[in-house]
Amino acid sequence: MAGSILWYTHVTMKNMNIYQYPIEKLRVQPVGLIVAFAVMATLAAECTCDEEDEERDRSKALRYKIAALVSILVASAIGVCLPLLGKVIPALSPEKDIFFIIKAFAAGVILSTGFIHVLPDAFENLTSPCLNEHPWGDFPFTGFVAMCTAMGTLMVDTYATAYFQNHYSKRAPAQVESQTTPDVENEEHTHVHAHASHSHAHGHISFDQSSELLRHRVISQVLELGIIGHSVIIGISLGASESPKTIRPLVAALTFHQFFEGMGLGSCITQANFKSLSITIMGLFFALTTPVGIGIGLGISNVYDENSPTAFIFEGIFNAASAGILIYMALVDLLAADFMNPRMQKNGRLQLGSNISLLLGAGCMSLIAKWA
Repeated sequence: MAGSILWYTHVTMKNMNIYQYPIEKLRVQPVGLIVAFAVMATLAAECTCDEEDEERDRSKALRYKIAALVSILVASAIGVCLPLLGKVIPALSPEKDIFFIIKAFAAGVILSTGFIHVLPDAFENLTSPCLNEHPWGDFPFTGFVAMCTAMGTLMVDTYATAYFQNHYSKRAPAQVESQTTPDVENEEHTHVHAHASHSHAHGHISFDQSSELLRHRVISQVLELGIIGHSVIIGISLGASESPKTIRPLVAALTFHQFFEGMGLGSCITQANFKSLSITIMGLFFALTTPVGIGIGLGISNVYDENSPTAFIFEGIFNAASAGILIYMALVDLLAADFMNPRMQKNGRLQLGSNISLLLGAGCMSLIAKWA
């Protein structure tokens, strides 16, 4: 390391023609020389990709990893299950105002996760000096990947919703027509007309309700995909680390993060009205993702080098993609859908409570970035 710094300094001084200066001028500028050497040494140090000199204690780190695995698993399970208890606990039902407030808090957590935690990590990974200048230094790949993922999420969201709506609309006219057939042939004309009008209205309501239901199902599945993407990366990074100093603050931060992220996902699953088997699978998939990632990290900790260019590229691209999905879902499918809901638009108190809840959720998750 020292040899590389001296070589770098020698080359730099040669390029700057320092050797051509008279020795008298160099003697009268000792401070300038010290500053020049310090700057060049700093630049040389920043361009190295050696393992960081941090406290490493494998046995102590393993204890923290096990604690993180258990706490994250329990918090994730509780978070995703709380909104699902709306069928048993009336206060948590989607028809209640408190549901909007809780969902706004969870959406704030998800939004802050994308902007404050995941996206900056992606920028740091993909702009690392360990990567080749070409192409990683020539183009902002982090923003590009996040933008493409957000647009891709929009396309999936749109096409999936349109497909299911068109599929249902082809069957709806037949259902409405069958409902308008009189049960008794000699009924009065006025009664038949009234019955037909009622059936048409009923069919229209069913179509609207079905469209909204399908919309919630698409939202919940795409949101889970985005959450799983960055949860696996977080788990692998935590599991592969051997520094207790690094792991310790992550335990509390990730527990908080997974709990409220689970509440946001659980709220979407509740509104999607899935069958019990689908709800169980989606809930388990979310709850187990980060612990499984920690397990993978533990398994590859001996061969995984978090300072290698491959690790930087892999983590950076996945984090950028996850950030794009989370930011899009939080703003468009969670916040815009609820805040533009006529029910909230007509209720000033609910608007105020939801806005405060959103700010608290985003603020608390942003504050955690100070420690993790």
